[in-house]
Amino acid sequence: MNNVQKGKLGEKIANKYLLSKGFKILDKNYKTRYGEIDLIAQKKEKITFVEVKLRSNLNYGYPCEAVNFKKQNKIRNVATEYINKNKLENLEYSFDVIEVYLKDKKINHIKNAF
Repeated sequence: MNNVQKGKLGEKIANKYLLSKGFKILDKNYKTRYGEIDLIAQKKEKITFVEVKLRSNLNYGYPCEAVNFKKQNKIRNVATEYINKNKLENLEYSFDVIEVYLKDKKINHIKNAF
């Protein structure tokens, strides 16, 4: 399985997880000139921008460690465009990371990660 396939698998698993927790998925792989957000979900009056990271092992560190300052800024910029485009200024927001551990079949949802 190549990295693109792994990424899609991680997003599929995270999508299913969020649905099971009562979230509504508003968008997947939302792209702008600034970058991409894997999943945009809503639960009640809160919009959650989700970065999904899948690992089959920890040779390259924990998944959340890949969401560095530069990546966080890209996600914030994309989120700002999404909020403005969809006129969602009056809602709450969070930036979450969902780690998917393929080998252990484990999901770690880091709420308000940044």
